[in-house]
Amino acid sequence: MSTGTEPDRTEEVSVTGTGLETPASATPTVLRRKGSLPRWAPLGILAATAAVMAGVVVALGSGIGLWLFFTAVVYAVATYTASRVVEGARKAADRLVTVIVTGAFLLAMIPLVSVLYTVVSQGWERFDVAFFTNSMRGVVGEGGGALHAIQGTLIITGLAAVMSIPVGLLTAVYLVEYGNNSRLARAITFFVDVMTGIPSIVAGLFAYALFALLLGPGVRFGFVGAVALTVLMIPIVVRSTEEMLKIVPNELREASFALGVPKWRTILKVVIPTTAGGIATGITLAIARVIGETAPLLVTVGLATGVNLNPFDGRMATLPVFSYYSYAVPGVPREPFLDRAWTAALVLMLIVMVLNVVARLISTFFAPKTR
Repeated sequence: MSTGTEPDRTEEVSVTGTGLETPASATPTVLRRKGSLPRWAPLGILAATAAVMAGVVVALGSGIGLWLFFTAVVYAVATYTASRVVEGARKAADRLVTVIVTGAFLLAMIPLVSVLYTVVSQGWERFDVAFFTNSMRGVVGEGGGALHAIQGTLIITGLAAVMSIPVGLLTAVYLVEYGNNSRLARAITFFVDVMTGIPSIVAGLFAYALFALLLGPGVRFGFVGAVALTVLMIPIVVRSTEEMLKIVPNELREASFALGVPKWRTILKVVIPTTAGGIATGITLAIARVIGETAPLLVTVGLATGVNLNPFDGRMATLPVFSYYSYAVPGVPREPFLDRAWTAALVLMLIVMVLNVVARLISTFFAPKTR
């Protein structure tokens, strides 16, 4: 029963084989569903493209680089065309972007894999016990090791970390918790940005000039190199710590203030522990960043052939400088020096890799619990 104000809700139904069919104009339009390429299609297209381009490159007498380039370009075009015909324009564009991104990733991996393979294959020759237990004192040919350089690297980098970490942490705390976008905070941020981009040789020249004014020209010892590395580490520690402190929710600070906790204690007990994992990760990566610097240590520390564990007296050897001199100024015969240079580079790369793994572990174990 319907009233005079209710609209008529009767719907027309199309029934095949009766006289109740609706007009063609009233029939809803059915979208045609596109097909999809089989799962093996991308690999099949890639294999076919590589085979065809191999024949073309052989006919032209070109090398493997041109073959890889032609294969990538033709594969992208063939994949897009096949997907456009079968799957439609949207899916074809998605496949094309996937091919481009994957190609960019593989292109970036080529030099990384090449460096890794070269260092490991060349440095494995002298990766033995003698390399880690002997120095170069009295060695003019075969034999010897880099014990003095490993110890010097660890001592100088450790001193740099001891000096730069407190300064970087306190600077970041001031910028986030006390700066309030003041003129001083903006000036500090500007100079930190400038220090982040300075060449490492400039840090070495600064440290050398500073101690030359204090102690006289020609001064070279481990602490000078540690100061140079500190100049490079501080902006990295400041930036990483600042970003970690910024992500702490203000609600945590306000809850602490509501309980009557002073600001300094809130920072120590609430803010910093919340981001301890991220701060430790940034510090570890900063150490990994400066441990392989060569230019500032060439200027400030120099090279030594024996063990020197006192960073305040005399020259010290470091792995980057030891590797550089062994490769750039080899003795006679050249092969033992080159082998030691590659092995020193391998050891340095392993140290950096260990530091990165430690950073990942710290980030995992000290991350805030979400459950």
